[in-house]
Amino acid sequence: MKIGIMVSEGPYSHQASDTAYLFARNAIEKGHSVPRVFFYHDGVNNSTKLTQPPQDDRHVVNRWSKLAEDHGVDLVVCVAAGMRRGITDEILAPGFRISGLGQLVETGIQCDRLVTFGD
Repeated sequence: MKIGIMVSEGPYSHQASDTAYLFARNAIEKGHSVPRVFFYHDGVNNSTKLTQPPQDDRHVVNRWSKLAEDHGVDLVVCVAAGMRRGITDEILAPGFRISGLGQLVETGIQCDRLVTFGD
């Protein structure tokens, strides 16, 4: 099964990003395909390499980057939501790219399911 994911909450302000990451990782481990994760609204804050959590805390951004590297997951940051929050190409973590809402629509069309995490 092809599963698209949308994340609309930031990495440390809400459980949505952690849950989405664990869902994606576990789906891939079970043999499903997760071709794209679309970050929308405050979810775009999952993409910045400027994130520096304490050493004893999880690094949510690095988790997403590693998922993209290991499994070819396309991590797309909404351009409009990103611009509103100061997210530019220069501060994106590895594996992330900026694009428009068309990528979310395409994900919904091409995947068997589109699962959303956050409000």
